[in-house]
Amino acid sequence: MAEAAVRTAKPEDVAEIARIHRDTWRTAYAALLPADVLAAVDATASLARAVEGGQVLVATEGRWLVGFCVAGRAPTEEVATAAGEVPDDAATTAVLTVLVEPRWGRRGHGGRLLAHAADALRAEGATRGIAWVPEADRSSRGFYERAGWSADGTVRTLDAGGRPVREIRVSGGLTPPSAG
Repeated sequence: MAEAAVRTAKPEDVAEIARIHRDTWRTAYAALLPADVLAAVDATASLARAVEGGQVLVATEGRWLVGFCVAGRAPTEEVATAAGEVPDDAATTAVLTVLVEPRWGRRGHGGRLLAHAADALRAEGATRGIAWVPEADRSSRGFYERAGWSADGTVRTLDAGGRPVREIRVSGGLTPPSAG
């Protein structure tokens, strides 16, 4: 394996990050989302804002950009329970999205991204992370479970071009795993 690394995204990375986002969704969610919804996936503008705000890390292998993580403080509506209750740790909760292009999967890139994001978030005072994952996405759910995160009982249903998509919220600590 070529040298793997994680670094902060640069503005010149935005087009490649957006391509990874688009291609990963089109591959991973082909059976979950309508074709017209997948064809319209373009997060370039929001990813550019996140990169500008220093909220994006990228995973590289050799000269290739292979995945990314967007991480930052979670808005209150992302942290609230299904009943609308805001937990005591809402101010120190972060929301993360980790995507690795499928052809580069199972090589540790997602774990490295999550670990680096957790380090940065802890340095900013965050204590817990959350992520939203389509309930049918067993691969992403397994990734977070292996990292020690679990479903916290909160779900939401999104409208994907007239097709409901149920997402579960997973949650976990931002402390490094114990060496043992």
